[in-house]
Amino acid sequence: MSLVKTLITSTALAAAMLTAAAPAQAQTRIALVVKSLGNGFFEAAAAGARDAAEEIGDVEIIYTGPTEPTAEAQIEVINTLIAQQVDAIAISANDPDAVVPALQRAMDRGITVISWDSGVAPEGREMHLNPSSNELIGDTIIRLAADHLPDGGQVAILSATATATNQNIWIEEAQKVLPNYEGIELVDIVYGDDLSDKSYREAQGLIQSYPDLDAIIAPTTVGIVAAAQAVTDAGKIGEINVTGLALPSEMAGHIASGASESFAIWNPIDLGYSATYIAHALATGAATAEPGSTIGIGHVGEVTIGEDGQAAMAEPFTYDASNIDQFKTIF
Repeated sequence: MSLVKTLITSTALAAAMLTAAAPAQAQTRIALVVKSLGNGFFEAAAAGARDAAEEIGDVEIIYTGPTEPTAEAQIEVINTLIAQQVDAIAISANDPDAVVPALQRAMDRGITVISWDSGVAPEGREMHLNPSSNELIGDTIIRLAADHLPDGGQVAILSATATATNQNIWIEEAQKVLPNYEGIELVDIVYGDDLSDKSYREAQGLIQSYPDLDAIIAPTTVGIVAAAQAVTDAGKIGEINVTGLALPSEMAGHIASGASESFAIWNPIDLGYSATYIAHALATGAATAEPGSTIGIGHVGEVTIGEDGQAAMAEPFTYDASNIDQFKTIF
């Protein structure tokens, strides 16, 4: 055999071996796009997404997001996913409108797009999965404060970004139910941008600006931890109660110290799990996002899409000293 023929044969054999050794690409690739990486809530959601992928089979989860919670950074992530030709994008948006053009480009290329947790404007997605009903969440975060203020008192809200869809809706719903809680006065709303250091500073500002403040309500897992630490550092435990939406693993110490009497959250693992089931069903044509459509979400049950293209997963659950130890090692 000539040298040239030997080289050709060897090269072809090597190429065949490399092709055989390369792992097969999953039939369905779903990108779970979060507001920012390094957030315990979203990491728990990613774990749920991977659980769903394993149950469904032949599904790859691409867990991704920016390092800073901005719309501009999320748009870069979306553009990268379009170039990778993923099958579906499930996004928790930093801004409901700014990401729309990028998501429209994704849909134009045949990529299924849903939002979850923090929504996208309807023209930028096929449907949105709320973790619970917005009305119920709004009422819950006010009730958590009012339950420990029988004579009423001053409360303030520490939110995430000023453009976060879910935060703004929950705050609107909370303001609607304020008249139902006699003596509860909302004195301010501030924004920590879902950054620990800024949220801490905003909580400090509330403590200094309102000497009679009785509660800080933070409907964000980053903000509530920062606020609890600010109250602790200010020596205000027992005077200012921190409540809102949080992860048991991150708040167990603050429940024990008394900085927080109680808080609520849905299971973020189930939220990522449910979003994955929905994205897969829509991407494979097993379901549609038409109003009235029902989509199975594994062990969580099923959701029905409303006229507004939205569905709700479950009611939030309240955690306090009586049950926190049961959940603090789970999420």
